[in-house]
Order: sequence, then structure tokens, then C-alpha cells
Amino acid sequence: MATTEAFTVRTEADIVHQLDHMAESLDRSRNYIVNQALREYLKTHAWQIEKIAQGIAAAERGELVNHDDMMRELEELIEEKAKSQA
Repeated sequence: MATTEAFTVRTEADIVHQLDHMAESLDRSRNYIVNQALREYLKTHAWQIEKIAQGIAAAERGELVNHDDMMRELEELIEEKAKSQA
């Protein structure tokens, strides 16, 4: 079992009420809900941070796409999508 550590968070009363309502609805503790939310947040943001770091590294290596070329490609994709939905 993982070691746990307590910490305190201050938040708006409305958020606490929503947490309590969700916990009650799921027959779980507030602690369980908060831990699930933190895990999901960390997972999502770790992925984003990694992708940003990869992008910065690529830019530092000079692996860039010209803005006008990118806009042209995006406009073509949008046009194709619009045609396929028509």
C-alpha cells in the first residue's frame, strides 16, 4: 500500500459542497474523490508538459513550420471537412 501524507487545501464552500454531494452519490469519501481528481489532473498536465517540452526542443533544433504554410494547410483541412459535411 502506498504511503499517504496529509495536506490542507482551502477552497470555496461551493466546491466543498459539490465534493460532498459527489462523494455521497458515489458512496465514497471526500478524500477518495479528491485523490481521483488529483490523479487525473496530474496525468493530464504531465502529458501536456511533456508535449510542450518536446515542442520547445524541436524549435531549438530549428524544426519549425512556416506560419503561412501552416495556415494554408489548416485552411485546406477545414475546407475538406466542410465539403465532407455538405
